[in-house]
Amino acid sequence: MAGLVNIGFGNLVNDQKISVVVNPDAAPVKRLVQNAKEQHLVIDATQGRRTKAVIVLESGQVVLSAVQPDTIARRFATRQLSEQEGKGEEHE
Repeated sequence: MAGLVNIGFGNLVNDQKISVVVNPDAAPVKRLVQNAKEQHLVIDATQGRRTKAVIVLESGQVVLSAVQPDTIARRFATRQLSEQEGKGEEHE
């Protein structure tokens, strides 16, 4: 079942479309973001704050977030865990 993950400031991303969440400081990631900007594939969800995470979607779109990658991963994992617990209760 598709769900949404909060990436900060009320912005949500479909968790089934996420390929990777990475730190924006590495040179290859900076190039990735620059190339995506040139192709108009960047979605800036930072609300004017510093980019702390780069989310690459299966479609090739790149989402910039002002939330740390580990925070996004924790939210994703928490959401999956609560979804699994909910499924377990349905089968009882």
